[in-house]
This record gives sequence, C-alpha cells and structure tokens, in this order.
Amino acid sequence: MAFSRRNFLKYAAMSAGGAVLADTPFISAEARAKAEGGNVKYVPTSCEMCFWKCGAVAKVVDGKVVKLEGNPFHPQSRGKLCARGQAGIGQLYDEDRLKHPMILDGPRGEGKYRKASWDEALTLVAEKMKAIAEKHGPEAIAMMSHGSPGDYFTNVLKAMGSRNIAFPSFAQCKGIRDVAWELTFGHKPGSSCERVDMENSRVIVLLGTHLGENMHNSQNQEFAEAVSRGAKIICVDPRYSTAASKSAFWLPIKPGTDTALLLAWINIVISEELYDKEYVEKYTVGFDEVKEAVAEYTPEWAAQETELPMRQIVEAVRELCRYAPNVVVHPGRHYSWYGNDTQRARAVAILNALLGTWGRKGGMWLPAKAKFASFNDGNPAYPEASKPPVIKGNFPFAGGEGVTQALRDTTINGKPYPIKAWLVAGTNLMKSLPDQRLTREAIDGLDFFVAIDLFPTETVMLADVILPECTYLERHDGLFKIKTREAGVAIRQPAVEPMYETKPAWWIGSELCKKLGLKEYAVKGDGMDAWEDRMRRQAEAWGVDFEQLSKHTGYVTIPDSEKPYITEDNPPVFGTFSEKIELYSEELEGEGFDPVPQYEPVEQPPKNMFRLIYGRSPVHTFSRTINTQWLWELHKENEVWLNKKEAERLGIKNGQYVVLENQDGIRCNRIKVKATERIRQDCVYMVHGFGHNAPRLSRANKSGADDQQLISKYIEDPITGGTGMRVNFVKIIKEA
Repeated sequence: MAFSRRNFLKYAAMSAGGAVLADTPFISAEARAKAEGGNVKYVPTSCEMCFWKCGAVAKVVDGKVVKLEGNPFHPQSRGKLCARGQAGIGQLYDEDRLKHPMILDGPRGEGKYRKASWDEALTLVAEKMKAIAEKHGPEAIAMMSHGSPGDYFTNVLKAMGSRNIAFPSFAQCKGIRDVAWELTFGHKPGSSCERVDMENSRVIVLLGTHLGENMHNSQNQEFAEAVSRGAKIICVDPRYSTAASKSAFWLPIKPGTDTALLLAWINIVISEELYDKEYVEKYTVGFDEVKEAVAEYTPEWAAQETELPMRQIVEAVRELCRYAPNVVVHPGRHYSWYGNDTQRARAVAILNALLGTWGRKGGMWLPAKAKFASFNDGNPAYPEASKPPVIKGNFPFAGGEGVTQALRDTTINGKPYPIKAWLVAGTNLMKSLPDQRLTREAIDGLDFFVAIDLFPTETVMLADVILPECTYLERHDGLFKIKTREAGVAIRQPAVEPMYETKPAWWIGSELCKKLGLKEYAVKGDGMDAWEDRMRRQAEAWGVDFEQLSKHTGYVTIPDSEKPYITEDNPPVFGTFSEKIELYSEELEGEGFDPVPQYEPVEQPPKNMFRLIYGRSPVHTFSRTINTQWLWELHKENEVWLNKKEAERLGIKNGQYVVLENQDGIRCNRIKVKATERIRQDCVYMVHGFGHNAPRLSRANKSGADDQQLISKYIEDPITGGTGMRVNFVKIIKEA
C-alpha cells in the first residue's frame, strides 16, 4: 500500500510534537521485496533531508518511490524517520528542482539563463577556472559547501592547488563548540551525533538547545525516552521551548548571560565540594586555577546578571550534582551567539569535567573503538598550495572547516591576494552567512561563480553557471563511517535513476577534473557505475560486506567497537598536550586568551528595541526544506514570538502581521505575531530559514520572514572566528 499524503501529514504532525516518529518493522530489504512480489523493491540508503545521516529504506513500486521508512538496523534512525525524512519523496518529485545545466544569459542577478548541455557547461567552467588559475594562481578559486557534495569539489580544488575551502557549519554553527571541547578534552563532543548518553541520564541540562524543535532523530528519541522514565530536565532559555515544557527547572535567563550562570555554577560546585574529587584528581589539570578564577562569580552576582532568582540558580545546580556523574550538561550545537562563545563552550566542558560525566553512564560516552584502513583509491597526493589559504583569518584556533566570512572578506578586499572565483555546493550562502549585503558584494565582485545544487535558491540564481545535482534518492555517495556508541558503516545508494538531466555530485566533480586536465584525480572507470565500483573497493579495504550493505541491511556494525564507559580495561584517552582534561588551558594562555573562562557582558537592546533570537522548526532544515511540498504544508510561514505584555503595550494583537526593522534600518517581509507569555520581554524569537526571495521556489518564495536578512551585524569570536549573530536588535512596526 502506498504511503498516502493523509498518512504522511498525520505521522509528521505527531513527530513534529517530538513525541512519536513513524516506526517501521523491517527484515532484509531483498527478502521483503521477494515476499511482497510484483514490481516492488526496497532500497536501504541514507537520508539527506538534514545532516544526521539516518538510515532509511525506500519502497519503490514500478520505478517510483512511494514510501520512505526508518532503518531499524541503523543507530541514527532506529527504525524511525522524522517528518523531514518521510518527506524526501517531496524533494525528489518537486517540480521546482533544477533540471538541466544553465548558463547566465544576461547581467548577474537578473535570473536570465539559457539551457546548456553538460559538456558545454563543464567545458566553460573548466576554461574559466584554468584562466583564473593561470592569471591569479589556483588559490584565487575558493569553495564553500555544506553536506556531501563538498567532498567531491574539495577534491577538485585541492587537485588544482587551492586550499581556500570553507563550510558555514564551522563559523556559523558548531565549530566554536568543537574547538572548546578539543581544548578541554582533546576530543570534539561528536557531531552526528553528539556523544550524550541521555537514555541513561538522571539529569539533563540544556542551554539554548531546542531538542524537540531541532529534530535530530536518534537524539530526540533518547530525549523522549529520558523524559518518559523521569529524568529531570534543567532548561536554560529565554523562551519556554518544547524542551522547557518537559523541564523540572526552566530558567528564563537574560540573553547573553549564560556564561555568568555557568561560572556561578562552577563556583558552587567547587565551593560546596560537590565535584567528583577522585575523578578530578585522576583525570584533570588546572583545578586550583579554576577554583581561584571563579571565586568572584557568586550566586548573588549571577542572580543580578542573569535576572534569575538566586534560589533557582542554586537549587538547579545542586539537583544536577545530586545525581552526578550520571548527568550531562548538553554540549549544544549552534554556538555562534554573542562573539565570546568559545569561552561559554569551555565553561560547559569544564562543568561536565568537574561532575565526572566524561566516560560515565548517563554522561558523555567515550568514542567508539574502531580503526578503518586508509583508502584513497590510488589517487596521487595533492600538489602543495602555492600560497597559504585565507580561510582561518586571524583566528588562532579556527578549525580545518574554515571561516566563511574570512573567505568572503578576502574576496571583497583582495587581501592578501585576490579571490576571483567561487564554487558553492549545497549551501545557500545568502541564508546562512550574516550580513547579506557583504555576501552580495563579494559575489558581484567575482569573475566567475559556479553553483551546484538541487533548487534555484537565492544564491544559486546569482551564479554564472548552474549545475543541477540529483537528490540523495538518485545517487551513490560513498560509504559513511557512523560513530555512535558503536562504530559502523552505512551506505547511500540510489532508489531510482536521476530525473531530468541531473547528475550526482561525484560525477560532476570527476568530469570537471577531466576537463581541467587532472584525470588522475577523477573517479577510476567510466560511466555511472564508476562510483559504485569505487565503493566496492572501499568496502573491501574496510573489510565490510558490500552485498550485505546494499541489498539487505544498509548498515553494518564494526564488532567490539562499543566501549562507552570508563572501566579498568577501558581507560579514557584525552588528546590534549597534558593527556588529561585541561580545566586551565595553557594553549589559550599562549595565544593571549583567558586560560579559564571569564565573564564579558554583552550589549543590551536600546530602548524600544528587542534582541532578535532565532531557532529551528522540527519539520524544516534551515532554509533547505521550506519549499518541500508536504513540509511546507505543515509549516508554511514563521511567526515572531513577542511577550504578551509587550504586545499589549504596543497595541499589537496575537496573529497580527507586523514588520521588523533592525538597528541598521533593514526591514524584513511581514510576519505574523505570536503574542505569548512564553518569552521574556526583552527579546523576540523567530524560526530561521523562511522568507525566501527566490521566485522559482513556488511555495517558499515570500513565505514568512527572513531572520538572516535582519542579522546584518555580527561579532567575531577572537579565538575561533565564529560569528556571534544574536547581537541584532529590532523594533516592531505595525503594517499600515
């Protein structure tokens, strides 16, 4: 039976509430297809409606995908898919997709293109890239990306000799957090997924982490399980979020003061001797320095800074300590808030260390133990970059994913050398980077701009050449290392052939290498089977049964890789210089930064303005899915949350449309007001990703308001280059 639109909306609405996700019984994909008979097949693959890489199973009838299910063998999905995962069919069959290569046929930005063949488009791209490299050097070509297509074009740029490659996931999202935890533990807290043992936690602290709204599948399943068995939730958030509604303690903190609260908590933990003394003695360095540094951050002081009752501050942390070490202060994910965010993330890491949560049941599990053989399929080493990349700016701890705005700045000012061409793959820069004016200025100054994507977004429609990638349901994408409590390998493979004239990113990158005279870096072999053949070689190198992956389970476990907790024969390994948890960071001190976090007040909203904060929808991934048919029907437009008293003071009714104007005089599209007591009076909130200004996105265009448009101001974190974006203020203007 096909999965009807009515059933989809029913299940999706349930999952949007964070309580129930569509569940799937499952046997071998091949066996299941044989049992059903007819022209039916089940294809195990990996979802890409967000970047969690859930295991999915596509049911294909008569060559058409009719249903997507969660793969029960896969630890990221556990047999369930969220609304977005189930709506992948909508992305596949969306009439708004890019259908064939296009070449600009008019001034940049006017949206006039002509259809081109792949050979013509790729030949033009290669000629332009070679000309720019010959005139300015290969480093004059830069790439920005998000998701799997970045791998293939990273290969192209490195083969040419450019290392100017950056991903918004660092400076505009989680890179700040990762650096802080590496400085403290010598390890990142995990990405997809965070190594948070919520299913065994007694107390979970969330600081601005919107579980249930930020719908990462397995993590939300664990959170729901934790809530159902009585784990206490401490939610620190100026907004009464979905997670806050499940909490024992909701701390409606004054925006920008989270570090003050954390430092006071650390002080209480130390001064009341609530920390894990044996753990701290055995695994940490710098305790005495931390004790001295936080002594000034008293609960009385924190109450004034955070505008939280002192009693609530103290009771919450004592409750946390009561159940330690089987507790966790969630490391969070999106961290680019105020421009001093690395130290906030350091404070979270230090608090976890003092409570002994790393490697403890209910805390942070240890990385899975697995070694994968190196595999590059015999490709030669990349040539050395002729000039150092600019992607780290002047930020000493910027990570390898690069600082996007540093790349943008260099493109505008030409210093220390010119950047003349961009390849942008799978990311809508106009909706992800702060200050759209600068992004547009950089693009307007380029000699050449190529976009590889699925849809005609705002950024894509500024390109000189548009190369249409096929969706994840139409392509192979290599074998994925999956690292949860255990290590495993998962596959992405096509359920159906690519529609229209679209191509997989691996093919586009490989053909571009050939056109550039870099055939040695192209995929070995010809035809559309070349990448699958490479995957088979990769599986053999890793000792994985490819047939099992592709025909039966879609995921295989690496045996004996799961060792999540500290035991006598499984001691923790810290990748720091001291090989211990570094509460006091000599690395930071060596670069002139505070070795222990200190509190820095942030600018407060001017009179009659509100701080703009933003978040996620459980049925959307950034701006990527707003146009997806079923998801758009579930959530068509965003609202601006405004405290009910402020709404009354301003004479604004619930449901009334208004316009927001920020401190730079920039106005957004009209947006509906949600007048509520669930948010503080000094800030307003809206879901990110709406308000497209892309006419070819028939559903998303002009639907809701664009928060990114209002984020014209940002403060760079001096340690990592992360862009603090919650530093913008807006006033509310009634529609005429």
